[in-house]
Amino acid sequence: MVVVCRQLRYPKAWPAEPAQEKGIDVALTVDFVPLACEDAYDVGTLLSPDTDLVPVLETVRDLGAHVEVASWKGTSRLRFPDSQCHYLDAEDHGACRDHTDYTAI
Repeated sequence: MVVVCRQLRYPKAWPAEPAQEKGIDVALTVDFVPLACEDAYDVGTLLSPDTDLVPVLETVRDLGAHVEVASWKGTSRLRFPDSQCHYLDAEDHGACRDHTDYTAI
């Protein structure tokens, strides 16, 4: 596994407004599409409300992978045809939490 990190962008109102990591959506795309080309997964699941990622989902679907979207309960969701949204809660988050310290690898 490779952890991808990007620089944080600090808004003028920081710290009242949180910093945001920029470029992660592009990094995700760089992995998501080639892995679909390699037939590395049967189902691609994207946990994001970012509508900029719809073309990525369309590409992966057109390559033959099944696409699903997920969102945290109580937040907006990404709408994608032929895909139901899986709403996750705190219990779901805890069940799949990875406790690995990737900074030690």
